[in-house]
This record gives sequence, structure tokens and C-alpha cells, in this order.
Amino acid sequence: MAKKPFRYALLEAIANEMRKNKEMCFFYEYQSPSATLPTGEVLNLRKEFGDLRTSGPGWPLDETWYIGASTGLTASGIPVVVELPSMTTVFPFEYIFNQVGNFSMMMGGQLHLNMVMILDGAARAGGSAQQHSQVGQEALYATIPGLKVVIPSNAYDAAGLMYASIHDPDPIIFYNYPEVASGEQPDVPDTPFEVPIGKAAVRQEGKDITVVGWAPATVDIAKALPDLEKAGISVEYIDLRTIKPMDEATLLGSVKKTGRLLVVEHGYWTNGFSANVVAIAAQKVPGSKVSRITFPDAAGPASKEMINWLRPDAPKIVAAVTEFMKA
Repeated sequence: MAKKPFRYALLEAIANEMRKNKEMCFFYEYQSPSATLPTGEVLNLRKEFGDLRTSGPGWPLDETWYIGASTGLTASGIPVVVELPSMTTVFPFEYIFNQVGNFSMMMGGQLHLNMVMILDGAARAGGSAQQHSQVGQEALYATIPGLKVVIPSNAYDAAGLMYASIHDPDPIIFYNYPEVASGEQPDVPDTPFEVPIGKAAVRQEGKDITVVGWAPATVDIAKALPDLEKAGISVEYIDLRTIKPMDEATLLGSVKKTGRLLVVEHGYWTNGFSANVVAIAAQKVPGSKVSRITFPDAAGPASKEMINWLRPDAPKIVAAVTEFMKA
């Protein structure tokens, strides 16, 4: 066990499964399927497994083709992990919406798509401009029956959720936000292990208020916790990790204990997945007080100062919790 970069832990999980299953494939577009440990050890999937099992030079720049080819291979019994870069993930949405999500139901449950779709998300960062700063699209996929949606927030969960996703019979949307990879990463086992899909992580126990988020909002929540502790507010912090299926038991148990719920999301206010979280808590925990903070319904500006002004960052979380405690 050692500290591993987010990307390395993710690719290592895929590589370990490809070593066990000699037919399993990993398709990607322009990202290099390689990563390096701090010790200098390099993991390169294309070099190890070849162009036939990875998408080598000459493969098309066509995201719909990648999803279609992966679906066909998976339907024939060959498990596939396919990765699409941010900004391009919407191109095969129609295929995922009409076919991939419905496949098992259309087959009467007799055939499943053992398929993992890594969708690289953008981030709310200065200099990226509007078309490069879209966050929150995981909510689109959470509306589609037949899909599961996981969003790891550190290297340990990235590896564990990838192992679990590869072994899951249903198609998985695996959101990969680069912002969560920039911070300090936990130790990651060298041997395969699974983080259960549909099980949230209680990152910090508390009694005054429940704060819920998922990547990349987890970065800002973690920064806000020390200031909230200094303010004498006991926060129970839950990282959902999986938004579909969502761990309602952990969420509702915490809200019943604290009586207050604040959901933090980097997606947009209108129809963001945080709305679903607060709706579940409000409906199933009568008398609970619920609220949420998100990125506003505005395109992400290129200016770092402007995008930070709009971002639901640590100071805004602290202010929201402090004000909420007065209610």
C-alpha cells in the first residue's frame, strides 16, 4: 500500500483487470493511457496490452463510435472500459440515452452490458472559459433508467469504484473530475479491492448539521471544515461517491440525527442533482431543515476572479452553514 496519484490508481485498477481477462479492452481518445508513481514507476496500458486492446494510432476521433463499438463488444461478452474527454461527452448522449441504459430491459434481463464509461469532467477553473468549465452533467445520466453513476473524490475511491464497476453487470457512468486529483491522495492498496457502489462515505461525524457533497465540491467542503470547527459547529460530512444508486440510508440517518441538511454542488442551480438530494430528505425526514448551494445558472467566465466569485467555495460554505444554524 502506498500513496498513488489519482490517475495511476485508476489505470492500475483497469490494468489489473485486463491482466486477469485477456479479452478485456480499454478505449480512450486523445488522453495517454499512462501514469507515473512518485517513485518513477510508469504504468502504460497501450504499451502493455497493445493497440488491439487499447485504441492506438489511427483510431477515429468520434465519441459516438467509441460508445457504439464498446457497446457491441460488451454485448458479445467482452468487458470494456471506455474513456471520453470533457466537452465531447455529450456527442454519444443519444446513444447512451436510447440504447445503453435500456439494453438490459429490452433484452428482458437476459443480457447485460458489463461496460464502464469514464466521462472526464471539466472544472471551475480560471482561464478555461465557458465551453471548458461545464460541471454537473452527472445529473443528466442519473435520470436514465438502467445506468449507475459513480463519482470518486480521491485515488482510493477511484480504484475501488473502478474494480466494483468492472464487476457490476450494469453499465456504469464513471465521472472523472480532474480537480479532485490535484490534492493529497490517500494510501491505495496494491491488490484489487472494491468500494461498494451505492455506499456513501461519512468523512466526518457531527451532531449539528449534515453537509453532503460529491466531487468536485468535496474539495471545497474539506477546506471549509476546519473553519466550521473553529466556529464551534459540529458538522457531519457525507461524500455520496455514488449518486445512482444513492445511499439514502446514510443520508437520512444523518439528517434525522442533526435535523439540518446543506448540499453543496458545483453543478447549476436549476435541476442540479442537489435538488434531488434535498427533496428526498425533506420528504422522508419530516420537520428537517434543508438547503443547498450551487454554481449559479451562468456560464463559467474565463476570469479566475469571476469564476471564484461564482463558485460555491469554502468561504461560501462556511457562511451558508453559519447562517443556517441560526434558522
